[in-house]
Amino acid sequence: MELSRISFYNENTGFRLRKIKKARKWLSDTIYTEGKNYGEISIIFCDDAYLHGMNVKFLDHDTLTDVITFDYNEGNQISGDIFISIERVKENAVLFSKSFTDELNRVMLHGVLHLCGYKDKTKRDVAVMRQKEEEYLALFPQL
Repeated sequence: MELSRISFYNENTGFRLRKIKKARKWLSDTIYTEGKNYGEISIIFCDDAYLHGMNVKFLDHDTLTDVITFDYNEGNQISGDIFISIERVKENAVLFSKSFTDELNRVMLHGVLHLCGYKDKTKRDVAVMRQKEEEYLALFPQL
């Protein structure tokens, strides 16, 4: 199984993900456990201003968010761009009494689960998404 097709980038922030190989394997395992194959997946770390601009421009949402996922899937092969605001992750970690690493893992996983087909627009969808997040956060080793 090739793990190099999940790439990590930095846009407008000095953040660097540690343990990149472990993150690739964990996210790849999640994708395969969901019965999917992956193409090219980019995870881009950015700041609030950058992600807010994308939220307004592409989704017509004038709000701050921690993650936006752009799905380029073709059949069972998932591909996409996952943009993550490091500022939101830091604030949410404090808000939810989690470590920064735990919150970052949850947000990266959340983006991957969107690519796997999970939604979070209804209460039922949110419940399923949270259950999947907890399942995969517990199943695979922490980064």
